Amino acid sequence: MRFYHKLICLVLLCVTGMSCKKYLDVVPNNVGTLDYAFSNRNEAENYLYGCYNTYQSLCRDVVSNPGFTLSAEVIYPNFEGNPFNKITSPGFSLVRGVQNVSQPALDYWSGTNGGQAIYVAIRRCNIMLENIDKPIDLTATEKKRWIAEVKFLKAYYHYYLMRLYGPIVLIKQNRPVDGPIADTKVARSTVDECFAYVEELLTEAIPDLPPTIENRINEFGRVTKSIGMAVKAEVLTTAASPLFNGNPDYASFRDKSGKALFPATYDQQKWVKAATACKEAILEFESHGGRLYTAVPSDQVENVSNELKNVLTLQAAVTQRWEENPELIMASQYAFEFQGYVIPKLSSKAIAFSNEHPSNFAVPISTAELFYTKNGVPITEDKTWDYANRNTPQVGTDATKSYIKSGYETAKGHFDRELRFYASVGFDGGIWFGNGKRNESDAFYVQARGPFAFAGPKSVFATNVTGYWPKKLGNYLSVLDESVVYQPFRMPLIRLSGLYLLYAEALNESLSAPSEEVYTYIDKVRQRAKLPGVREAWAAYAKNPNDPADKNKLRAIIHQERRIELCFEGQIGWDLRRWKELQGVLSRPLQGWNVQEGNAVDYYRPQTVLIPVFGVKDYLWPIRNTDVVINENLVQNPFW
Repeated sequence: MRFYHKLICLVLLCVTGMSCKKYLDVVPNNVGTLDYAFSNRNEAENYLYGCYNTYQSLCRDVVSNPGFTLSAEVIYPNFEGNPFNKITSPGFSLVRGVQNVSQPALDYWSGTNGGQAIYVAIRRCNIMLENIDKPIDLTATEKKRWIAEVKFLKAYYHYYLMRLYGPIVLIKQNRPVDGPIADTKVARSTVDECFAYVEELLTEAIPDLPPTIENRINEFGRVTKSIGMAVKAEVLTTAASPLFNGNPDYASFRDKSGKALFPATYDQQKWVKAATACKEAILEFESHGGRLYTAVPSDQVENVSNELKNVLTLQAAVTQRWEENPELIMASQYAFEFQGYVIPKLSSKAIAFSNEHPSNFAVPISTAELFYTKNGVPITEDKTWDYANRNTPQVGTDATKSYIKSGYETAKGHFDRELRFYASVGFDGGIWFGNGKRNESDAFYVQARGPFAFAGPKSVFATNVTGYWPKKLGNYLSVLDESVVYQPFRMPLIRLSGLYLLYAEALNESLSAPSEEVYTYIDKVRQRAKLPGVREAWAAYAKNPNDPADKNKLRAIIHQERRIELCFEGQIGWDLRRWKELQGVLSRPLQGWNVQEGNAVDYYRPQTVLIPVFGVKDYLWPIRNTDVVINENLVQNPFW
């Protein structure tokens, strides 16, 4: 695609003359270069694509995304110094409590240590807006659209920083390099001011964004009205959430002038605004054909049961090509790069690729246990499900052969689970359809017990330390066998199912008691997963059947529903942060199975593989100490 290739070609252009370490918003004195960059429409379009560059980098690199690496959904052991390790980002180390103020991991403020230089990207957007009138051959229609796109990008960059740092320095316009040095040392704006500015930019941008991309060959991946509205909905929901809305932990957080940087009191009206924005985004996307993905994939699918077809449908909601997926609102422009880390070895031939394709993205038991029973309630809540004996071995039968290999001994907890469990999580004894197989009768299944099993430990590096794989992130058309061929897909950033649940959350919070519409949008997602409605499921199977009628208990249900539906998609780490629930998730050891053991009784004994370190201070990123020293108007985040 032309847009994709231009982004790659323009990396050098994007950074030329843009380096800025000491100050955030100084315009480089390169007038000649800028005059050429905006000399005509073609050159200005190149600069526009340069404005997109950081946006696409943020969307692409999941291992540098705190929403992915700090969510406790995936564990990646520390392989520093291992010659086969290709992941150099410190993102997965954050769960171990390595964050610091001298060299912050994933430093997006200054663009160091695995982070992107987001303030440089904001300056680039300002330069584009300042020079948009120069190309004389740029049509008025194009100009309006380009301005809208750049305002969206500028808003998104500010929003990304806010999710990490809370109150930030707003760069509404660049300052000249020859201005007073004091003018470059800007203080942080309040949280409410930051969210209001991002909302303002998005509100200005949305009307001039195209409803859809008509020229898909040259422009697919550029921002649409639906993307703008969905991001606005997410921004307003984040502003209304406990981390930012009357958070008592930051009640005394002030800048050097004494100004409070966080709102002192909770404001329920923020949830009302968020709910309105969510509903508007849903209606906009649906008006252009947006809907939940419900088709059964047909490529290389022959004799397959309805049960397994339902699993494939749920997988395809994530891995289907963006151009063919009516559910996908916003996705990375680049293909997901880590399928060799999420697909287990399913045959003896695949073992030869253990170092290059280590299959070592490991899912903790706690994440696997998030998924409901087949009755649509939590495993701790289902009065018909044997929670106490979930770790004891049980043999698969013909009745469960679409999910678990018949005759194979696996954990009892793997039986009678919801379809999203089987679509999302790979486990010992679980069916893994695809990988070159077309028929269910000869489908691969995971054999993970001990070093002699295909998917078992092969080396320190090529070992899945928990015995669970994030199956959702492996395209069923990909092959890791005698040869290796990965079917590419783009990591979703916003799916309609997530937007439905975001609306249900915001609406529930905005009301004194749950409304019918809250249940409607939860149940839309559950229906696609072949689950009964939330009230119906709780009434029939739950130990506490009245929980969905209580606003506070329904909040917990919605949170778990989002954690299940969007698991492994890089969203939940951000959700847990804004909900102020991440500390609770990371307060317990992360466990896996006893993967070195070959027999079922010994294998299914939970072992601690990582003890997380996370405290209140970790909800906000530290600003690097040198940045605080250089700009005496900056204050460090609380508790650092």
